[in-house]
Amino acid sequence: MTAAAVITALNLPVAARVDQRVPKKLLLENGAPTAADKRLINEGIEAIHWLAVLKPTTCGVPEFRDAAREYLEIAVLHVILREQAKETRLIELLHRAVPYPAMLLVERGHSVSVSLAHKRQALKETDKVVLDGDPVTVTLHAAGSNIHAAFLQAMDLARQPRSSLYALYQSWQDTALALQVALLTGAFTLLDSAERAQRRREALHASIALQGQISSLRSTAAKASQMARQVELNLQIRKLESELKHAMGKL
Repeated sequence: MTAAAVITALNLPVAARVDQRVPKKLLLENGAPTAADKRLINEGIEAIHWLAVLKPTTCGVPEFRDAAREYLEIAVLHVILREQAKETRLIELLHRAVPYPAMLLVERGHSVSVSLAHKRQALKETDKVVLDGDPVTVTLHAAGSNIHAAFLQAMDLARQPRSSLYALYQSWQDTALALQVALLTGAFTLLDSAERAQRRREALHASIALQGQISSLRSTAAKASQMARQVELNLQIRKLESELKHAMGKL
């Protein structure tokens, strides 16, 4: 899978295209709160390209405003990382640095990730914008996979709601979450209501957390030397596996 394939699938209007290289200096100035983050940016990022900006005048979708957020435009960025890059932290820094909600197409070696993160006004500083929850990031590996093909088809801008930029962005994020679910269940399915999508998000987060706990307990059990401790850990694992089965049933 390549970033070019994702860009083509998005079907972005010509009027929205920017196609400009973004100097790393801007990210260092606006998105690197610590010296360690500056080092991560310098050593991990090869290039940043601003592909497009979606706003009412470029895509025909109205802006969105409420008490918590303003979605006046959506930025689409292509980021090329070096092999040694700390991808998770760099994705977070990039989302924080861009003043608008952004779709990041993150290319690293032979894989590409799609990342989205909602933004809202800071509670105590209304002139600042902060992340509203963790970024949703999915990695595309298999170009020939039916699941990935369905995901790319569903990401087409023409298939997204046009009531507001917020609704459009939420639809893209829900599509990314649908891919995360599909990688667990083997079936890519988009849901038809906001309520069902929210329940799926909660079940997905629970499933991922439970998988992490089970993996950690299995590692601990493998190192345990006392039989009683192994039995105790295995009982905990079975309990979590039951909870995981229940959570995945909601996906």
